[in-house]
Amino acid sequence: MRIELATAPGTPVRPNEDWTTVSVPAGGEGGALVVLDGVTPPAGDDGCVHGVPWFTARLGGALAELSGSRRELTLTEVLSASIARTAEAHRDTCDLSHVRTPQATVVLARWDRDTVEHLVLSDSTLLLETPDGDVRAVLDDRLDHIPRERLRTVTSADALRNAEGGFFTAAADPAVAAKAVTGRTPASEVRSLLALTDGATRWVEIFREGDWADCLTLVRKSGAQELIDRVRAAEAADPEGLRFRRGKRNDDATVTYVEL
Repeated sequence: MRIELATAPGTPVRPNEDWTTVSVPAGGEGGALVVLDGVTPPAGDDGCVHGVPWFTARLGGALAELSGSRRELTLTEVLSASIARTAEAHRDTCDLSHVRTPQATVVLARWDRDTVEHLVLSDSTLLLETPDGDVRAVLDDRLDHIPRERLRTVTSADALRNAEGGFFTAAADPAVAAKAVTGRTPASEVRSLLALTDGATRWVEIFREGDWADCLTLVRKSGAQELIDRVRAAEAADPEGLRFRRGKRNDDATVTYVEL
């Protein structure tokens, strides 16, 4: 099994709000990966004294533990329980009802000798490669179907956050886990997994340097850090976003690759 992870903050003056890990059991059979992209809140109050990096570390740790130790739970149940556990950790100090309470996108995968399970919530991406080299992207594309004008102001975006007709992230409500995109694939049909936050998927989705299959091939051949380096080079070549429009000049980027 080959496992490779790389992550980098969008700018050195802000902490990296992404979080990732891969775990394998002591017996060497099966495993799980977790990738979170913390949602950077707009300026102003979010009701929490801890901040997004604290939240992603707490939620990520819970997901890693439960996906490995509670294999009888579905990934939806793992996410629900992890959100509930994280909420309890700051319910007494923070306003969890605030619409911008710390939250994150989620990619979660778990495998054993028979099955690969997956879960994706919001705009991070999971790629599954077959033994023949075909690549399938697992996406939660609800954000893509929202007209850009409805996201231009803080107020209009808040009205769509974790709301029907809008988009969903892991925040303080365990019920949001039911909104995730989930599935199961026979392990014999999966050669590798590649999980990406949207700071890394820019290589495909914004800069159009290649398709999903090209992206996975790049990581397999040149490594996870190489993909981030190429994204940073593309960002530097268009610093004002005149050619490639984007919300941030640079974004936190995480790449997690597993060959089964």
